[in-house]
Amino acid sequence: MNMTMRFLACFIISVVLFASAADARPGEGITAITAPSADIYLSFIQPGKIVNVFVREGDMVQAGQALVQQDNAAELTLLSLLREQSRDISRIETRKAVLAQKKIYLKRLEWAAERSSATELEVEDAKLEVRIARSSLKEAELEQKLKKRKYKEAKIRIASMRLRSPIAGRVEEIGVEVGESVDALSDVVRVVGTDPLRIDVHVPLDKGRAISLDQAATIIFPGSEQGSLKGKIIFISSVADAASSTLKVRIEVPNKSNRPAGERVTVLFPEL
Repeated sequence: MNMTMRFLACFIISVVLFASAADARPGEGITAITAPSADIYLSFIQPGKIVNVFVREGDMVQAGQALVQQDNAAELTLLSLLREQSRDISRIETRKAVLAQKKIYLKRLEWAAERSSATELEVEDAKLEVRIARSSLKEAELEQKLKKRKYKEAKIRIASMRLRSPIAGRVEEIGVEVGESVDALSDVVRVVGTDPLRIDVHVPLDKGRAISLDQAATIIFPGSEQGSLKGKIIFISSVADAASSTLKVRIEVPNKSNRPAGERVTVLFPEL
């Protein structure tokens, strides 16, 4: 579903709910629609070919579980090279040896100069060689740090080529197949969390003042056999809707029975 369709659907639902809230009478409750507590569209940050889809639509997944894999053969080859380069300290060891040799040579010249066997110019040249050798060592150490950083960056890039679920929930949609190439940031997988469910209720403004955070609410589901559940208020909007004179209140309700989101329910507040 593209952004325009999502916006249109949300607008229609809002209009219906606002009208329901405006017509609400004491004791009758307010009609609302359940929604997932999380609804996430996952995308890759770079284009690539899909080589594996680990789940199917409808599967329950845990946080961190692998969902879809891009082809990362070339990146793994580069990672191997960067790993070897990050561990190679031969340049640093060589520069350390050169610096040590330059220091020894300087000491010998200084000893000789004290006995008039070496000139002041020779000593100054030797001191310069030590400074150059020390700078070369620092340069090699910096290059080594950059190589380690590139290796770490490559590992992060490879990790991003495998989509993992950020939440425990259900796979609602899969928009790719094995062998298909995808663009960066295009929707690949949709994961929803429906335990708990969330319900946005538009309460008449004059009655909303009696509602407070963490207050209980009764949720009546369609069908008498379904009974009701207790929910908790987790958010009360600080800005009222002037057109409908309502205040948005968000309720969170446990959903151990895995009821689908999108049901029309009735919400009762004890204080209303």
